[in-house]
Amino acid sequence: MGEAEAYALLTRAGLCPPPHGLVGESLPFVAGEPVVLKGLGEELWHKSELGAVKFLSFDAGVVATESAAMRLRVEAAGHRWLGGLVCARISLSRARGLPSEGFFSLTHGEAGWVVLGGFGGLQADALATLAPPLRWPLALTTPQMALAEFKAHLLGQIWLGQLRGTAPLTSERQVGEFLEALWRVAPLAGTAGLTLLELNPVGLDETGRLRPLDAVGRRAPPAPLRVPPPRGFLNALRAPRRVALAGVSEKEGGVGRTILENLRRCPALADGITLIKPGRTELLGLPCVPDVAALRAAPVDLLLLALPAPVAAQTLIALIGQGGGATVVGLVAGGIGDGADTAGLGRDLTRRLHEARIAGRWTPTVLGPNFLGHWVPATQLDTSFIPAEKLTPSGPAGGGLALLSQSGAFLLCRRSRAPQLRFGLGVALGNQMDAALPDFLHALNDDPACRAVAAYIEGFGPGHLLETAQAADRLHRRGVPLLMHRAGQTSAGQSAAASHTGAMAGDCELERALLVRAGVKFSASIAAFDAALEWLGAWPAPRSGPVALLTNAGFESVNGSDLLTGPLRAAVLKPAARAALAAVLVRHELAGLVAPKLPLDLTPMAGEDAFLAAAEILMDAAGVLVVGVVPFTRRLGTEAAGAARFAAALATLRDAHDKPVAVVVDAGVDYDGYRRAFREAGLPVFDRIETALLGLRTLA
Repeated sequence: MGEAEAYALLTRAGLCPPPHGLVGESLPFVAGEPVVLKGLGEELWHKSELGAVKFLSFDAGVVATESAAMRLRVEAAGHRWLGGLVCARISLSRARGLPSEGFFSLTHGEAGWVVLGGFGGLQADALATLAPPLRWPLALTTPQMALAEFKAHLLGQIWLGQLRGTAPLTSERQVGEFLEALWRVAPLAGTAGLTLLELNPVGLDETGRLRPLDAVGRRAPPAPLRVPPPRGFLNALRAPRRVALAGVSEKEGGVGRTILENLRRCPALADGITLIKPGRTELLGLPCVPDVAALRAAPVDLLLLALPAPVAAQTLIALIGQGGGATVVGLVAGGIGDGADTAGLGRDLTRRLHEARIAGRWTPTVLGPNFLGHWVPATQLDTSFIPAEKLTPSGPAGGGLALLSQSGAFLLCRRSRAPQLRFGLGVALGNQMDAALPDFLHALNDDPACRAVAAYIEGFGPGHLLETAQAADRLHRRGVPLLMHRAGQTSAGQSAAASHTGAMAGDCELERALLVRAGVKFSASIAAFDAALEWLGAWPAPRSGPVALLTNAGFESVNGSDLLTGPLRAAVLKPAARAALAAVLVRHELAGLVAPKLPLDLTPMAGEDAFLAAAEILMDAAGVLVVGVVPFTRRLGTEAAGAARFAAALATLRDAHDKPVAVVVDAGVDYDGYRRAFREAGLPVFDRIETALLGLRTLA
């Protein structure tokens, strides 16, 4: 879209580009009037570099001559000539010695429409390193929110005269009106087929009005419409009554055979498993059918295809073609839609699912490919091909935490490292050819049992990012936290992700800008993810503070205090609480050893009763209590019975105050049993004070 057409679009939205006209047409200028002549070329974004911008006093003959010269330069550089544009030269207001031109753009992509705003002009790139442009995803940002953020940006401070020694060049009202008009531009740009509209520079006229002095756009074909899988698939996954499995043999140790062994441990499926085995009516004591055609009359909730990629693809094609037979299909094999798919199997299956849904025909919800399995601890349901003896059995059955992972191995590692986690559902998403992260998030939002979600993602497929943000926003508004670790942020990481999950590389900064606005909490490392997960497993509604530290070791109070900065605030005791705490110290013969203040170091002279009495007081002042227990003192009963009593008392205190309590046991493996007592009481347990606070900071 050339500048003249872009100016017309901006005018329709209520913006005010300069008066202008094309060379060769009637021009709205008088002789001698200051004008700017611009040579327009297709895909010519930086006209000044080709000498295609010239400041003149208006003279029709001179304008025609200069325009012809510009045409020669533009075409010599390989750009198709679009014409010469004459614009009125706007008298601009500038801050002395400071950059005063802005840059704004609208782009449409995986995040929907996004407005960028920051410094413009010839030095825009250099200034962006000093003050990076702001990103405003329109799906989750209002003009009022954008105005508040722009006021804090260096350009906003210059324009509004907020820097020392500067005067306002414009007003909040005028900036707000400009932003509201930009929001109106987006639907007009979409109707015009644009995916990019750039306004650079944007200056301030002598009245303070924001004036786009240059504008150009780019058109592109619309992205294919993504049709999500049918609703209701989560119920079929969480509580299937009938399951069919293909790929089982009598030989032990195979993928299909291991899946079957895991399925048979689920009591609810005692009479609900059917095997797909041509030529057999029975195998391993279970009924068999020859192919998926038999499922048309006797549909199952879940069909697992542990078959080679080409065979699995043909089986799914047959199922789609017959119009029924399974609510959910799990494609266990890789080699479909990833780096190993040289035959285009994934592309073909995606097309068939899309065409069927567009036409209103039945389809299943498809998980995978590379579907490693899913787990529902409350019912002992396990659809993975991991032998049971390779994983510690899950701890407490049930829970409000859902774990979603694009990598099956990542999910397995979390299960192995933290078998005590109270989670209600764990799903390995695999390649997300069909059912993807946003579909699970939308489904979990409709599930009242879901109280927290944690996800590991290596990239977003076409159409997934904006839907993920919208689903995350719904969860956030419902009070359900979403913790996310986004791997594959470097080019090497993206390449590795594409090779085994088919993950799409993306603009990670834009992803983060969008998802943070939707309430997503990002972990900076897997260690931070695990620490936050420990909190969510025990207390799904995270709180950032204020935090009270209670310990019996001085180093924990010192190191913990160093970390209570930014979003993690330290709790403060009021005079009455300090007096009550002083009385507790006297009662437990700790006066003179311990100061009644936070962080509270009770010293190794304190026993469980002193901990609990102090904790009772601190809970009134804190939003979160972190109890550090260095267990090497005889004042603490670290044997099973003593540990259980202490843990139960802390859990009772937590429930009475309705505030999270965590326990830190900084000791070796000899004290794993001691840690276990606190975990069995439903308390998050950490091995270092830093780790506990890292988890809180991640969720803050």
